[in-house]
Amino acid sequence: MVTLKKVICTAILLAPFLFFGQQNSDLKLWYDEPSGEVWENALPIGNGRIGAMVYGNVDKDIFQLNEHTVWSGSPNRNDNPDALEALPEVRELIFKGEYKAAEELANEKIITKKSHGQMFQPVGNLELSFPNHHNYQDYYRELDISKAISKTSYQLNGVTYTREAFVSLADRVLVIKISADEPGKVSFTANFTTPHLEPRIETQGNDQLSLWGKTSDHEGVEGKVEFNALARIKTTNGTVTQTNSSVEVKNADEAVIMVSIATNFNSYHDLSGDETERAKAYLDAAFEKDYDQLKSDHIKKYQKLFDRVVLDFGSSEASKLPTDERLANFRNTNDPSFVSLYFQFGRYLLISSSQPGGQPANLQGIWNGRMKPAWDSKYTININAEMNYWPAERTNLSELHEPFLTMVQELSETGKETAKVMYGARGWMAHHNTDIWRITGPIDGAFWGIWNGGGAWTSQHLWEHYLYTGDTSFLQSIYPALKGAAEFYADFLVDHPNYPYLVVAPGNSPENAPEEHQGSSITAGSTMDNQLVLDVFNTAIKASKILGKDEAFADSLKMLRKQLPPMQVGKHNQLQEWLDDVDSPEDHHRHISHLYGLFPSNQISPYRTPKLFAASKNTLLQRGDVSTGWSMGWKVNWWAKMQDGNHAYKLIKDQLTPVGINQGGGGTYNNLFDAHPPFQIDGNFGCTSGIAEMLLQSSDGSVHLLPAIPDALKSGYVGGLKARGDFELVSMEWKDKKLVVATIKSNLGGNLRLRVPNAVELVGIGTLKKVEDENPNPLFYVPETAAPIISKEATLKNLELANTFLYDLETEKGKTYTFIMEK
Repeated sequence: MVTLKKVICTAILLAPFLFFGQQNSDLKLWYDEPSGEVWENALPIGNGRIGAMVYGNVDKDIFQLNEHTVWSGSPNRNDNPDALEALPEVRELIFKGEYKAAEELANEKIITKKSHGQMFQPVGNLELSFPNHHNYQDYYRELDISKAISKTSYQLNGVTYTREAFVSLADRVLVIKISADEPGKVSFTANFTTPHLEPRIETQGNDQLSLWGKTSDHEGVEGKVEFNALARIKTTNGTVTQTNSSVEVKNADEAVIMVSIATNFNSYHDLSGDETERAKAYLDAAFEKDYDQLKSDHIKKYQKLFDRVVLDFGSSEASKLPTDERLANFRNTNDPSFVSLYFQFGRYLLISSSQPGGQPANLQGIWNGRMKPAWDSKYTININAEMNYWPAERTNLSELHEPFLTMVQELSETGKETAKVMYGARGWMAHHNTDIWRITGPIDGAFWGIWNGGGAWTSQHLWEHYLYTGDTSFLQSIYPALKGAAEFYADFLVDHPNYPYLVVAPGNSPENAPEEHQGSSITAGSTMDNQLVLDVFNTAIKASKILGKDEAFADSLKMLRKQLPPMQVGKHNQLQEWLDDVDSPEDHHRHISHLYGLFPSNQISPYRTPKLFAASKNTLLQRGDVSTGWSMGWKVNWWAKMQDGNHAYKLIKDQLTPVGINQGGGGTYNNLFDAHPPFQIDGNFGCTSGIAEMLLQSSDGSVHLLPAIPDALKSGYVGGLKARGDFELVSMEWKDKKLVVATIKSNLGGNLRLRVPNAVELVGIGTLKKVEDENPNPLFYVPETAAPIISKEATLKNLELANTFLYDLETEKGKTYTFIMEK
């Protein structure tokens, strides 16, 4: 029998699909002008191994090429063995308050005297020259992120020319199709260029170009990565001829160019591969397929990932403008679909720059046109590399986390020697930077490089992947890395002579320094260091219990954990950054590292630690909003965790401001790349994560829906986000900030604790219960945070929180549950 309630519920469930759902036009970056000479105007395409920047210029188009393993140098280590002998003296100086002297000694004895890290380098350019294509009209170029395909079109003498390009996820090649709507009109010359020294550029037969090269020597490390790029052309009609270094196509109906790139890189310690044989094998396999098959296979594999999440905030007239104009207008207009485009662009970039078996997305993802990029385009692991992977689990791209997780496990091997040689400790550690060779020594200078939390922070990504997937076989495999990170701190922590705590010394709060410390960053027991050690100990203890091993070791960590410094609230009602209360309310530094405990960690909670939560808000307000691009991306996450959707949205507007307008801060380039400045991809990924956190959070013991919806996005629809415990938000619609309907799939079973802004009821079988105790689902276990120490000068008040409703539902594996607004 069909009841009225069933009819109503069915209508509600269908409503999102009737009124929401991103249209193809919402998922395109498009422009009515070519890129010109500006790299940041070009459009990025990639498959995690090959990256290309598509300029879309008419008479001379450029495809700037990268390959994920083209790095300067070769296998090397950069530990400084002098550190061990100097360590006691450095600590003594710190504890005496002689911070500058400690920093100077650390520069002399601890910072590496070898390589400060190698550089991610470009392969070169594929250049396509079109004779007499000057007086064109009706120019248009786009990047369709729903298909991962770029397109350029224009008219010339009544003929419409079109160029499509993609880097195939299915076939390891760049594919370019050049066509015209009249036969015999496709003519161009193709050639390779490269900034590398002593390359070999030659033609191989009538239809193939080859670029061979070797990467640079850098800081005393010989460049030994050898690469080969091959370009082969097939045409429909027309003729193909060659010179010594170029291929010319004349009077074809269409032409398809395929580019394969490979290196001799096997692993961070093995360069015995054959780059030429590999490049040829990839190209031969792809060349057997016609263009339509290549395109279809690529789209199918790409959309299997991309289509998992749909996000719709609605649309306005502003969305009809070119992307660069939307960017210029966004901070002053209503353009909600620009937010969803930027969110999905972040997911697009992760799919395009991080694929299983490849290298992790680096400081620029996989796109770099400079031989000497800013910060070498390395992996900066005191925030930036971790931020790259914040969207992986929560935006349903879990398998794309793999390259980073693999790097962490490789660092857990290379970092053992650093821990032993430099600090006389067991386990493993890493400082604030690494590269493709998995260096773990300290670089750049003590002000930045003395920080030893790289292993601590990156190892938490291993744990996060487990919490989202519940994969105990994965936990078993990564347990040695979790244990090793804890072993390092078990040995490295030292008694502070002036406080009753075990502290990290030397350490710092990344890249910041209080005036009271003589402008030196070096310190003992910074808040972030304490938070990291707490997470490292907590995860090792919990993993030990789940796997039933190392009980005695876990017990020893519990004893050490009791001796860690608690967080403190200072005299300015702020979360203290250092052990001593020396924060300045006028400090607007881009790093707010001590808020690691708020996000991405969960040590600070509106419900469990209200004083720390309130102090975190004061810290955010004191530091200000506008900063470098990645910093603003992190702040979107923090304000989402503060449950302040309007402030989070304000940060999105700050970030989506053309670079150069934010006084003293970053912004966004015309191609929507994040600007530090210069370009760093972490801000893109950070903001994508922040938008997801505005819609769903799951780190505080529950699946919290709509925790931070801003007024500007008060109604909308999302489907596909992931929560811990492998709960998938199949679909959710909200109106006027109230949950209308949500459907959640339980992929593992177990208790679903649901926090929502308004009362809901369950449709179908199951019983919603009032929450009475801690969440019994072990994947939602939240370790206890020690009570804070609060300054006598503080006048801190708890924040008023929005009312929420909390429910428990016991779920079955594989079943889907629907919740609707209570009538």
